[in-house]
Amino acid sequence: MHTTTAHVYPIDNIDTDRIIPGKYTKTLDMSALASHVLEDLDPDFAKKVQTGDILVAGNNFGCGSSREQAPIAIKAAGISVVVAKTFARIFYRNAINIGLPVIEVEKHNIQSGDSISIDLENGVVTNHTRNETYQATRMPQQMIDILNAGGLVNYLIQHGDYV
Repeated sequence: MHTTTAHVYPIDNIDTDRIIPGKYTKTLDMSALASHVLEDLDPDFAKKVQTGDILVAGNNFGCGSSREQAPIAIKAAGISVVVAKTFARIFYRNAINIGLPVIEVEKHNIQSGDSISIDLENGVVTNHTRNETYQATRMPQQMIDILNAGGLVNYLIQHGDYV
């Protein structure tokens, strides 16, 4: 658990094209992906985000295409956790697979700039700025283990299930 700054976009249905525009998905350069993350939503996002910050969104975050570049771009930008009311299922699983923690919190009062800490193991989000705690949907232990390993490939390597 660590404390970090929140970047809040309380918009529903932020799709993968708004997370990383399709024209940038043909690169393997993580810094290039990071420099364009959320640019259609907030052109200054990549300049504002600091390593370890969190991203907070509304319902159905990551809907649209199933491209892995969306969570990869978010992680490459330095975001440590994405908090949303709900996630599109494919985005959610892609995020876990690449080692980007995602947590669903239905009701919260997180505002941009708030100081937040997240306990993934217990599904608890603490807003230190507002002295509030929010209960998240608890993640299955195996997903937490995958995140702790740094993603699915690392998890499979560590458990001898990857060739």
